[in-house]
Amino acid sequence: MLHGKKSTAFKLFYDAIDIVEEKKQDDEKTALELWKDALSNVMPHVEVRSRRVGGATFQIPMQIRPDRKISTAMKWLIGYSRKRNEKSFSQKLASEILAASKEEGAAVKKKTDTHKMAEANKAFSHFRF
Repeated sequence: MLHGKKSTAFKLFYDAIDIVEEKKQDDEKTALELWKDALSNVMPHVEVRSRRVGGATFQIPMQIRPDRKISTAMKWLIGYSRKRNEKSFSQKLASEILAASKEEGAAVKKKTDTHKMAEANKAFSHFRF
């Protein structure tokens, strides 16, 4: 949603779902099931947060609340859809949804990068208090 235009956001989303329905193979799931798969493939389970301890800043891995997982996944899908090279936003979002449902695409890469960062900083998890 850009500048609070909810009706425009709904229209773009429904257009993207229609495009997903056209582009998917016949043996695949419905478009909404593909959307749910894409969202679950992009959802991060951990994130790193900065915390100052004794003058040094550490990246501390933390679990993410379920509502924050969903909102983060949606923001990543929308953000990386905007960066795609296609004609309309609906087509960009549809392509990103299809890619994410197959565990490909930039949004899924962002999730894996976030998880790798959390794994690399696992030694600092005892600062979580």
